[in-house]
Amino acid sequence: MPTLSPADHPPADHPSADHPAAAQPSTASELHRQRQMAESFGTDAERYDRARPRYPQALIDRIIAQSPGPEVLDVGSGTGIVGRQLQDGGCHVLGVEPDGRMAAVGRQFGLPAEEAKIESWDPAGRMFDAVVAGQSWHWVNPADGARKAAQVLRPGGLFVACWNGGQPPADLAETFAAITRTIVPDLPGSGRRVDVVDAYTQMSDAAAAGLQETRGFGESERWRYDWDFTYSKEAWLDQLPTLGTYTRLAPDKLTELLAAVGDAVDAAGGSFTVHFSTMAVAAHRLA
Repeated sequence: MPTLSPADHPPADHPSADHPAAAQPSTASELHRQRQMAESFGTDAERYDRARPRYPQALIDRIIAQSPGPEVLDVGSGTGIVGRQLQDGGCHVLGVEPDGRMAAVGRQFGLPAEEAKIESWDPAGRMFDAVVAGQSWHWVNPADGARKAAQVLRPGGLFVACWNGGQPPADLAETFAAITRTIVPDLPGSGRRVDVVDAYTQMSDAAAAGLQETRGFGESERWRYDWDFTYSKEAWLDQLPTLGTYTRLAPDKLTELLAAVGDAVDAAGGSFTVHFSTMAVAAHRLA
């Protein structure tokens, strides 16, 4: 994919000390237990929708092509980012989202959503051609979520969980990490850099293991799309408060952090390019 300017593409998130991408292999399947973080993104749902990344069109096209029909369930639908892209491709999408603030923004943009955790959601006999989860499946119990996906998918139906993950240039990433360590040293894993591809591979592994456990899915596939995005300072600072624990920082600490990061971006020339990998795990429901 070509490098995109902020005017062409919504800004994207990056791994940080408090981001799910910082999970270690032993905890990748346990992130769903971190409910305080999982339910913090609705603090500023409008910013989340504005600042979080959309998904590569090639991924959206592949989901539509491999789904046996247009009926899609969007798990952890949030503000409807992936769901609306699928709607644009002709799908009929229903979201399931535990945070009413996020679901309300999604409805404003045309994505119907029911408020529930997928593990306890009642499908009321409804069946779907595809179940998707964009940047959300790590907040789902992988075994219980996979069982619910198997329950609501028609034979041959498609399951896809996907994640956007990017990393700034190494020197700038270390500068950002050092700023975090200095301003919020008590933040869990404060300022620790991670390998974003490895982190999301761990999440894909946990998702695939949950699907396998149900014995209701065929062999899982791994999809990956690499692309670049060029950030202005304003775009970078806009998305930062939507990440994990940053959503729960005290206002004065967040203000201090944003100011320091903004100065660092200015020192780097006012913009920089992040390399992104969009990772997905996919599987079809067995007949």
